[in-house]
Amino acid sequence: MRRTSRLPVLFPTRSSRLLVLGAIALGTVSAQQPAPVPARPVSTPAPLPELQPVPSPLPALVPVLTPLPTTPATTVPRTTPLTVPRPAPTPAPMTSMSVPRPSDPLYGRQWNLQSIQMPAAWAQLPVGRSWGSPVTVAVLDTGYVSSPELNGRVVNGYDFVSNPARSGDGDGRDQDASANGQYAYHGEVIANLIAAAHDGRGMAGLNPQARIVHVRVAGTDGLIEVQDLVDGLKWAAGIPVPGVPANPNPARLLNLSLYADFIPLTRCDPRVQAAVDAVTARGTLVIAGAANDGADAAGYSPAGCRNVLTVTSVTQSGQRPGYANWGRSVALGAPGGEQGQGILASSLSGVNGERSPEGTSFAAPHATGVASLLLMVRPRLTPAQLRDLLTRTVTPYTAGCDSDPARTCGAGLLNASAALRAALASTLGAATPAAGVKTSPAPVRPAPAPIRPPAARPPAGNTSR
Repeated sequence: MRRTSRLPVLFPTRSSRLLVLGAIALGTVSAQQPAPVPARPVSTPAPLPELQPVPSPLPALVPVLTPLPTTPATTVPRTTPLTVPRPAPTPAPMTSMSVPRPSDPLYGRQWNLQSIQMPAAWAQLPVGRSWGSPVTVAVLDTGYVSSPELNGRVVNGYDFVSNPARSGDGDGRDQDASANGQYAYHGEVIANLIAAAHDGRGMAGLNPQARIVHVRVAGTDGLIEVQDLVDGLKWAAGIPVPGVPANPNPARLLNLSLYADFIPLTRCDPRVQAAVDAVTARGTLVIAGAANDGADAAGYSPAGCRNVLTVTSVTQSGQRPGYANWGRSVALGAPGGEQGQGILASSLSGVNGERSPEGTSFAAPHATGVASLLLMVRPRLTPAQLRDLLTRTVTPYTAGCDSDPARTCGAGLLNASAALRAALASTLGAATPAAGVKTSPAPVRPAPAPIRPPAARPPAGNTSR
């Protein structure tokens, strides 16, 4: 399996690489004692800083199953209400004299939101209880964390880690997707970037009305097996998986800030491609980080697969950082940060509740969050239409993202405002008055899975990268 985009990010050599594309290494969570992260050799010219363990014990991860609501979600209370005029009944480009400003204390330092013109995108949305039909997003990653940023809009989905030696919970697959191990909070940060509430606390997410389903595919070592990823992809989109209960909350968008391990980095794995094709046919878009080896993303799964919106990192100045993968399979760039200027986010694991990691792991959820806004206003958009909207409305790179023209970063920098304006100016993907679109069926509440002490980790071998 391959490094998903782990939050800390020094990038190891191929013999010790992790799947999370920008991992947050924090020690074994169940023991609640931060453990130092071992140094790893760096394979890129400029090493990235690794997040240091927090000085105090990590918060306990409690498996709590929170079904998604069956009725349209109400807007999370805000201390600074939106003051933008309601859009006209007929689709047309929207403008506003007053750009809404979230009152969340971290918002002023979230440079990434300004880079993609997020405030101007929010200004095009109506004032009221909802911006449109709630959209469910699946985060395939390290697992479920009950983040206060997502209160009432997050569900503990399913644990697809099949190897008990790597699961950290004493068994294989089960109905408790709770995060476990030193990379536990990687998925939490991804989810918060997409959907953190605008409530005067913590950070501001791209779509504070999106719903999140956590699907655990990464072991405690941060690695992902191909079959676990394949089954997680299908289940997240509502496709039946043998031996696994049906997903009561199928998603329209799948965020994969990761790549599959234990396979060659030469092309998209056929098994992953087949799963992506099935998910796409279901009407679900897969969005993936390009990975962090400073290499051609075409050799990675899912970044190099067809029908995937692959996102690489750019810095605040619009340049590709040395760690970020590149190439023709990359659709666009989004803020992923660099050493000393990461992507600020709320995290239960961080000092004062915040972290600033960098990696393509954190670029991908920017595209996912914007895509979820497009689906809220145009719920019948297909995966192909979403990819087209996001790529043709980008901000072009003024002088290229890299001095080497072969190291391409896609069509340009994600532009949330232009993408939403284009969607609102067209009837493409609009819900029909009679049918509408229901993004999630009635949820099923399975019995909470018991929390178990982690299994002893095997000695490092060919399972770590």
